[in-house]
Amino acid sequence: MILEIRTYRLRPGTIDEFVRVMREEAAPLLASAGIRVVAAGPSLVREDGHEEAYLIRAFSSLAERDVREAAFYGSAAWRDGPREAILSRIESYHTVVLETAEAAGDVLGGHRP
Repeated sequence: MILEIRTYRLRPGTIDEFVRVMREEAAPLLASAGIRVVAAGPSLVREDGHEEAYLIRAFSSLAERDVREAAFYGSAAWRDGPREAILSRIESYHTVVLETAEAAGDVLGGHRP
């Protein structure tokens, strides 16, 4: 399984609304596009006082990730949906992609086998 871990440094005072939009609007939209959202939320620690959040997504392969992301980010549902509410709150972001065992997604998402 491929895990993508994205961290977001947010503009001051935007974390609560960012997390709400991510969980309530973007995550269901991602799921409807076939992208598994493992977890999303606020960081428990503020590095240098910055508001930060994360998004963890799972894919069966790098090829699937490329295809699904291109389709999702090119869709009207994203562009006309939560896109602006998400992007307007991001100062910067960083993405790490790694290969891991299938069970890692369940553990990170808080699911028990």
